[in-house]
Amino acid sequence: MLFAEPLRIIQIVVDVLEDLKIPYFIGGSLASSLHGIPRATQDIDLIADLKLNKVHALEQALHKKFYIDEDMMKNAIKRNSSFNIIHLETMFKVDVFILKKDEGSLEEMKRRKAYQISDETSQELYLASAEDIILNKLYRYKLGGEVSDRQRNDAVGVIQVQGDNLDFDYLAKRAIDFEIEELLQIILRESKLER
Repeated sequence: MLFAEPLRIIQIVVDVLEDLKIPYFIGGSLASSLHGIPRATQDIDLIADLKLNKVHALEQALHKKFYIDEDMMKNAIKRNSSFNIIHLETMFKVDVFILKKDEGSLEEMKRRKAYQISDETSQELYLASAEDIILNKLYRYKLGGEVSDRQRNDAVGVIQVQGDNLDFDYLAKRAIDFEIEELLQIILRESKLER
């Protein structure tokens, strides 16, 4: 399975986050691959509502299997930015982004979706919603000068796989916030899902 190793690694992190009651969701390429068309990924993007009072416990729970630094986590929280966790056995990287407090970011956390890893286990992890993945991928595509086929193709893959299951009203509303309304309409038209 293409994602066996990343899913095994992220499950270790997610189990700790859940034990510590730290809300999270997975975004980026792993989420777009699970919602859409699979592709290999070099790292995992995880958005977490991590607070200073949970930093030490998180470090203690993960430090035997991961490179994790308390000072980096504290700085990321203070700056509302990100830090890395690196799985020592495989050197696989998890980029942890601190949840922003704006309305759109809080809405993304509310809209996260439980994803069952396989039919053989009841283990679940939270992914960004398909709609939020599409919006974020198209926004990154726009920020990059609309040259990264990877970002665009990830968004298109999610649209093609999810199809009419998508919340088109939400997509249209949030596309305005991201200033990607026209880009979204082009992609939906190309995917024969224009609304």
